Amino acid sequence: MGGSVAQSLWRPLEPLILASGSAARALMLASAGIAFEIVKPEVDERSLEAPLRAAGAGGAVIAAALASAKAREVSARHPGRHVLGGDQTLQVGDELLSKPKGRSGAREHLRLLSGRAHQLHSAATLVRDGEVMLDVADHATLTMRALSDAFIEAYLDAAGEAILGSVGAYQIEGLGLHLFAAIEGQHATIMGLPLLGLIAALRGHSLLRG
Repeated sequence: MGGSVAQSLWRPLEPLILASGSAARALMLASAGIAFEIVKPEVDERSLEAPLRAAGAGGAVIAAALASAKAREVSARHPGRHVLGGDQTLQVGDELLSKPKGRSGAREHLRLLSGRAHQLHSAATLVRDGEVMLDVADHATLTMRALSDAFIEAYLDAAGEAILGSVGAYQIEGLGLHLFAAIEGQHATIMGLPLLGLIAALRGHSLLRG
């Protein structure tokens, strides 16, 4: 829970609903002084994503579509409320990665990303009563240094199972920083929410004080 409305910069009487189970997104909203509560969306992300991938959609398009689908689903269950959906994709070349399955999957992700640049596409959609009020998107480019197999194994030992919840098998706020040679983009975007643009858009809709 992101605190009470009275103690936040959020203007509506009822808090924002975050249609996401991401702890990172929740932490960012709380740090930004936005009152919210979490309602996890009941959507099959892979089923929604599959036809988009088949049609050749890139990471930015898929992230936006999933963010919208999450917000719409939760909005249908909470009439009158402002609902924020968010999603993030990782694209390396023409390939889109999903969260790794186990240590072996994480190892293959890191081998694929080693020595290459990839893009993280983060999207957010605000919906009320099924109607989209705003869409915000941003991307960051991260260049991973060349990783030896020995280092990958040492990293996987140190990082543990927490990395399985991240599409790139890393957490940039922790040990994942050791993987990179260069990072271009906003920290919040890398963490999964285009927060700077989102705050500006919310203020533009008079949903934030100031």
